[in-house]
Amino acid sequence: MVKLEIQYFRGCPNTGELLDNLGEVVDTYGERVEMTEVLVEDPETAKRVGFRGSPTLLIDGEDFERRPVPESPNLSCRLYPEGLPTVDEIITRIEQA
Repeated sequence: MVKLEIQYFRGCPNTGELLDNLGEVVDTYGERVEMTEVLVEDPETAKRVGFRGSPTLLIDGEDFERRPVPESPNLSCRLYPEGLPTVDEIITRIEQA
């Protein structure tokens, strides 16, 4: 089973789109994937989960872009230089896992 985790904070303008993409992936893989949402509401939670910014996608605990945990995790937006992970990109990464 592949574990997908999305970390985000309320009000993040990109969370909805990434959740939609993950929903399509879950529909494709069914019970072969498990998706978890982690709401990061405060600096303590950001530190505990090693928050890389909102939204962050982890696949089997590894950051989608393979970014390391920041030295000082905080509540910040995340910029994906190539755009949010698409359904096809997520599927490709799952198949590599």
